[in-house]
Formats: sequence, C-alpha cells, structure tokens
Amino acid sequence: MADLESKSDLFLGLDFSTQRAKAIILDGNRTHVAASSVTFGEEPSLVAKYPQCSPSGYEEDEQSGQVTSPTLMWVESLDILFSRLVSGGVDLGRVVAISVSGQQHGSVYWKTGAEKVLNALDSKKGMLHEQLQGAFAVQDSPIWKDTSTGKQCKELEVYTQGPRRLAEVTGSRAYHRFTGNQIAKISQTQPENYEQCERISLVSSFVCCLLTGAYAPIDYSDGSGMNLLDIRPCGGPNEPDKRVWMEAALEYCGKDLAEKLGTPVPSHTVLPKPISPYFSRYGFRPTCSIVAATGDNPSSLAALYIREGDVGISLGSSDTVFVWLPEAKPGLFGHVFVNPVDTGAYMGLLCYSNGDMTRKKVRDSTQNLQRLSEEEEEQRWQAFTHCLQSTPPANNGNVGVYFFEEEIVPHAKCTVRLNAAGEKVDSFADQATEVRALIEGQIMAKRIHSEQLGYKCGPGTRVLATGGGSKNPEILKVMANVFNTDVYIFSESESAAVGAAYRALHGYERAKALAAGDTDTDVSYHSLISEIPGTLSKVCSPDGDAAALYGQLMRRYEEIEDMYAM
Repeated sequence: MADLESKSDLFLGLDFSTQRAKAIILDGNRTHVAASSVTFGEEPSLVAKYPQCSPSGYEEDEQSGQVTSPTLMWVESLDILFSRLVSGGVDLGRVVAISVSGQQHGSVYWKTGAEKVLNALDSKKGMLHEQLQGAFAVQDSPIWKDTSTGKQCKELEVYTQGPRRLAEVTGSRAYHRFTGNQIAKISQTQPENYEQCERISLVSSFVCCLLTGAYAPIDYSDGSGMNLLDIRPCGGPNEPDKRVWMEAALEYCGKDLAEKLGTPVPSHTVLPKPISPYFSRYGFRPTCSIVAATGDNPSSLAALYIREGDVGISLGSSDTVFVWLPEAKPGLFGHVFVNPVDTGAYMGLLCYSNGDMTRKKVRDSTQNLQRLSEEEEEQRWQAFTHCLQSTPPANNGNVGVYFFEEEIVPHAKCTVRLNAAGEKVDSFADQATEVRALIEGQIMAKRIHSEQLGYKCGPGTRVLATGGGSKNPEILKVMANVFNTDVYIFSESESAAVGAAYRALHGYERAKALAAGDTDTDVSYHSLISEIPGTLSKVCSPDGDAAALYGQLMRRYEEIEDMYAM
C-alpha cells in the first residue's frame, strides 16, 4: 500500500458484484492506497434485515428461476463501505474521481419522484437507505442469475425479426439474464409497478445515481448487455461515435421505455453533477468527479491491459473469455459489446457455465464427494495436476466434451468422449486421460469460439489468464499450446474494481485536458493506463509442434459441438 500520509490525488473504483461491494483506491501512479469490502450475505446488519439473502447475497426461487436482490441492501452497503474506508484512516477528501463497476444485467426501478429525493439527499437527515426507503417501484432487483424470462426471450426475437437480426443490432441474441427481457417481464407481470417507474438503471448506473444525487446515464458498454442498445455507431464522418436504443426492442419490452432508460453515453464520460453533498459526511470534496459506470466484465477488460490481438481468459466458478475486436461481427452465440475504453472498438465476451465445478467433478469422479478440508482439496488438485503432467499434449487423440451443466456456448448439455479411432466411449481407460480430455476440450472451445467472434491467433498475440484456475501451471501450459502463443497471468485479483479505478483516472484526465482547451488531443486510455511492470507475468510459451498437434483435434472437438448443440 502507498503512504496514507502523502497528499497526492486519489482515484476510487467501486465494484458492486453479486455477493459483495468492494472499493479500491489508487493514487495517480496507480499504486494501491487502500481497499475495503462488504459481503452482503455475511454483514450482520444486512443479514438481520435481509435473512433471505444469507449467505449468497441474493434470493432464488428454484422452481421459477427468478433470482433477485433487495435494492435497499445495495444502498445500505455503500454507507458501510465508505465508513470502513474512513475508519481505516483513508482521507476521502483526496479522492478527485470515482467510477463504478456493477454486476451486468441487474436492473433497478426508480419510482416517479425519486430523482427529487436523490437531489435532496442530506447527511443530516439519516443514512442513504433511510432517505431512499420509498424511492423504488420494484423493491427486489432482478440480477444476472435470473432465468425466468424464457417467454420474453422468444417473443423479443420474433418481434425483432429473429435472433440473428437482434444479434446484428444489439450484439447478442435474446438471453434470459439480459436486462431488456427482465424489463419486459416486469412490464407484463407487474404493470402497476412498471407504470410507477420513471427511470430504470443498471446496477452500475444505479450506484452513480446514489453518488451524484441525480439520475445517471447508462454507458455504451454495459448497455450492450441489455438486448436493447444498437451497438453500431451512428455518428457522421466528422462526428464522434454515438449509439441509440433499438426501436423495435423498446416497443416490445415496455411502454415509454426510451424515456425510462435515458440517453446512453460513452464509458469515459464525466457526469455533469459531481458527488452529492450527502457524502461530505465521509469527507469527500464537493468537486469530486463521477465518471460513467460500466459492467463488471467490461471493467475487467479495462484492468487487464487487453489490446488488439489479446484474449483474456478467466477461470472461475464459470469461465469467461474477453476479446478485443476492431469490428463487430455478432452471431448466434457469445456477445459483442462496445469496448469500454475505446468507443471505436468492440469487446467480445464468451461465458461458460461449465467452469470450476465441472473441473472438480472430473477431479473427484472416482472419489468420495463429501466436504473436504483445505488440505484434502489441495491434495486432490495436486493429483489433478499430476494427471496433466503424465499425459501428452493432444492426449493421444482422445477428445471429450463435458457439459455437466447446461452450457451457454454452445447451448448443450451432454458428456461425449471419442477415443483415438473416433469411436464414442463411455469412459477413458484412466483418470489421467479423462482429466486431460476435459482441460483440452475446455481450452479448445475457447479458441474456436474466440476465432468465430473475430479473434485472430498468431504472432504478437497474448493470452492473459486470471481467476482461480490460472494458478495451475499445467492448465496454463495447455492454454499456451492450444492457442499457440505466450500465456501471461494477471497478479490483481479484484480486476473489476481496479478497472473502475483506472477508468476514473482516465475519465478525469481526459476531461481535464478538454477543459484546458486541448481539443485536438483525445487522451487515449492506453496512452494513460500503460502496463505496470510486474502486473502481467509471462508464465509459459507453446511447444514447437503445438499448432500441428492441435489442428486436427480442434476440428474433431468442433464436430462434436455441432452434433450436440441445441
């Protein structure tokens, strides 16, 4: 951590994820100054009020697929977070800019008249959640885990001339979790609440509403995860890129929806209003700038130093792939968002439900599955790693697809194994072959799908790995061989919050340059946020014959996917 006694300007990144609210503070050199967090389902004061959300941070109805979080729980956590930073000795008066990362696809519904309440927030009138008690038309916000909108997804695709057309315009075909479908469900099943709503925020822009005491716009990048935003630029030759809402999607999803959403803005926008006077209780200066918020996935891309030619792979409970794309080529799988740090570029996103839990199931397939101690967990992962070490790249021609959970890309649920002769088998001869088939299949899928989105593997490309699975050197070696390029690991575990802090710095410096009359030079993100030495570490390179080894195996893997995709 940097010296808290220094007087340099500070930049605050907030991340409101599914289970936690996190804060990371950096100085102008991007050195960490302080950090704090609130875990929704474990914080005593929040658990007492919202026991239905303990320990996960959300409430789930397994029968309907509906998953929500109490909006006021998020509101209260912001006060707790700032109180902890102050108690930890942080001078929040040195913070000159704040930006926010929010879990994508969650939505907040402000009741008519709520902006007047936001405008009047007063540190002497009680805490935020007390002053905003009646500000929401819908008390429990749908979040990204919600799968209850199947009807709305089908109807939206029909209304917008089919899934391919919807993807071409908004970057994705209709998905359960996407906000447009959540809005459509509320407008259809809770018409009175929808009618009472004057503004709809994403989780990211909702936090900015709290910070500024006014309705904050949705940014282009997080807006790309709604099935509502036309991601194609519509500015003229000498005009800046701009985006608008897709009219047909708005018509289906809800009456007067354009007014309820407001006008979207570039992700680097400094909002017109600085921080609300309410936050003077924590020592914030009244001029502290608020930079438009974005989603947690775009914010992670901002943190990972991803540039054109890179692919970021996060191996966690679910796996995620980020790809920097110079142009948009959306299709019937995956997602294309407006790039959060360059509005002229795009971000490809692939999500896989079969991540770490699937790796654990294969790891434990011949063993007792009861709860394990940390030592037992470590021993089993060591055995898993040994399986990879004891088998050759390309697995002697054995290939497998392990979709224990219903997969997103492709949409399928199956377990398929082919031996070296191309014959379908129920199991492989040994656990080591099984483990390598799983890992190679997961990594080959990521390369195949990334290339379908427009990623081009070749000289100068890099794989940037993060998440729990990136701690396994043998998995990273498979990654290097399958992608036939160098693999780097990212040392920062809280990438979404770090990305928010970086974006706060970028938005602030860009606005400062424009205010100084430097209109000819647009401060680019990568000119300002250069890679910090030691943040990315090269961990492995491909074997010389990797490309030849995996060429044929990837074609066989792709054939299996094509055969079993729904």
